[in-house]
Amino acid sequence: MSKLSFLSRNAFKYRVSLFDTIRWMPSRSFSSVGEQQEPVSDSFYESSEGAAYGRLTGFGRNTLKTDIIHFLEGCDLSTSDVKFEYNNSFNPISMMLRFPSQSSYDAALRQTTRKGRLYKLDKINSGQWDITESHDGRTVLIQGIPSNAVREDIERFLSGCNFDPKSFRFISRNAIQNTVKAVAVRVATGLEAVNFQIRKNRSLCFNVPVTVRVLQ
Repeated sequence: MSKLSFLSRNAFKYRVSLFDTIRWMPSRSFSSVGEQQEPVSDSFYESSEGAAYGRLTGFGRNTLKTDIIHFLEGCDLSTSDVKFEYNNSFNPISMMLRFPSQSSYDAALRQTTRKGRLYKLDKINSGQWDITESHDGRTVLIQGIPSNAVREDIERFLSGCNFDPKSFRFISRNAIQNTVKAVAVRVATGLEAVNFQIRKNRSLCFNVPVTVRVLQ
């Protein structure tokens, strides 16, 4: 047998063997550009600790954190799991709720439906919760201050209250009524904020009666 014939037969056997190997390989060993990947779970609304977050709307201006906690009884919420979201004028526009689990959020959703849809509850992600400022009942809002009042007048009005002088936040002036719309200031404790509201609401600041609210 010639050397050339021997090499030709070996090459043919190799091609047949290679074809059989490819034919019996599982189809999952190959992929194409257009092949769809397996779906992955959507973790956008979940944190690594398993908490779930929601935004509640439809409540009144005088609604308290405890009102919502009682309304959603059994959903494992505490006051630290509720944040009020305010607009630039410090009017409440929504509540941010942090539930310990997805099942607690689902239970709250069922309760809002079962109790007549008094409120609307929507899912949010943890980032929206994180960026919402927590006043925690320690910020007092003084409204109706006359425009000619200066900072010293406001500090005098706060006399006897343990407040943070660096926390003053002035809201835009109302030229028509000749008043500053509001001043927000942080005090030491929630109890002190409530006591200040009781003592000072409708009191005079620069000879003008003002209102005092506690931001939750």
